[in-house]
Amino acid sequence: MNQEIIQLHDHYIEEGTNRREFLKKLAILTGGTASALAILPMLDYNHAHAETISRDDSRLNTDYLDYPGQTGNIRAYFARKKTDGKQPGVIVIHENRGLNPHIEDITRRMALEGFTALAPDALSPMGGTPTDPDKARDFIGKLDSKQTVQNFIAAAQYLKTHPKTTGRVGVIGFCWGGGMANQLAVQTQDIQASVPYYGMQPGAIDVPKIKAALLLHYAGLDERINKGIPDFEAALKSAGIDYRLYMYDGANHAFNNDTNSSRYNPEAADLAWKRTIEFLSEKLME
Repeated sequence: MNQEIIQLHDHYIEEGTNRREFLKKLAILTGGTASALAILPMLDYNHAHAETISRDDSRLNTDYLDYPGQTGNIRAYFARKKTDGKQPGVIVIHENRGLNPHIEDITRRMALEGFTALAPDALSPMGGTPTDPDKARDFIGKLDSKQTVQNFIAAAQYLKTHPKTTGRVGVIGFCWGGGMANQLAVQTQDIQASVPYYGMQPGAIDVPKIKAALLLHYAGLDERINKGIPDFEAALKSAGIDYRLYMYDGANHAFNNDTNSSRYNPEAADLAWKRTIEFLSEKLME
């Protein structure tokens, strides 16, 4: 896929470009409207490919639940292995498309790795994630950022006190959720580990507040997010934060999302996932 097209799509999905304007620019890059429409399915997310772990997997207990947040009840998807033993908790934070089948599948994958996983719907205060992903993106942009952080902190508190967890909690987030995972590391001491995938960095002034260990995944071609790495890493070193940073050369933003054929990079995704599970096991199961 032409990198200029990927970057154009990045602006569309991450910065709220009007769809009509996006298609107009895509037509220019691809040589016409017909070509733009032909390539569009490769750029969009196909949730028919989201279920790598069956929703009915017999090894898992899964359900939707509500937990109390700052703005009221927050709906979340819950998954854990069928076991009487206690497990560490992991919050799974979605991209700016809301709580969708792909994120629910990630939650099941995390549960199969031996964690009690909870994926909150950040759009709960607005009635929940709509089926139209563009509407979800627009709604995400209208959320109160401070209240949203508090709603995720409430998720950490929910898992910390859950009778089926050990009381140790980690967080993993993707794109918009990666930025939120960074914010949780800054804003609460109820988590012991945070794994942001290509997430917006917190301000350098806030870095010394971080108590959690960090595992940072970045995509080599992700110019927009990567601009913030030097200042972030300098602040992490200065504050003596426990962190590991990996750059996946040749990978695009959202390389872990296997419902998008233009971005998914199986080699990078598999390696990042392996590192993620090893890191969370080390920090939460110690």
